[in-house]
Amino acid sequence: MITFVLVMCGVAGGACLGLLLGGRVTGVLAATAAGLGAGIGSFLSRRHVAAFLRPDPAPAPVSGVGVAGMGGYAEGIADAVLVSVAVYQAAVFPVTAFGVSEEERVARRGVAYRVCAHEGLPQAVRVSAAAALEAVDQGVDAEQAHAAVRALSLAVYDQRAAR
Repeated sequence: MITFVLVMCGVAGGACLGLLLGGRVTGVLAATAAGLGAGIGSFLSRRHVAAFLRPDPAPAPVSGVGVAGMGGYAEGIADAVLVSVAVYQAAVFPVTAFGVSEEERVARRGVAYRVCAHEGLPQAVRVSAAAALEAVDQGVDAEQAHAAVRALSLAVYDQRAAR
């Protein structure tokens, strides 16, 4: 479907450009050339796009400590953990007194816990996420929760830098 839309956009663009530059015959020729170019380009690049969308295999643990570096898939999960914990922190410590309802706070907490329990998450990020969730769950000290989320952010960054 994406290939069809891409080819049709190429045909339409070629037709418009050809009509503007030289009339009907030039429009038909430009539309044909643009459509063929878009179709051939889509066909040739299909494998590269499909390979980009496949998740990376998880790296092997190094000496039982955890993951030395992360692949793209694990990096995405670690980033999702950081975002979900930060969103949950914002729900627990809102800027305004009535900024977040209790239902929304519970929903954000559930999402944060589900994302943090993902299997592909490196151990260092998992431990830091657990500490951040604990600090946010207490809901007493905003500075302590902020420091824990900052530590989670650094853990995610350190895992990416180890690559």
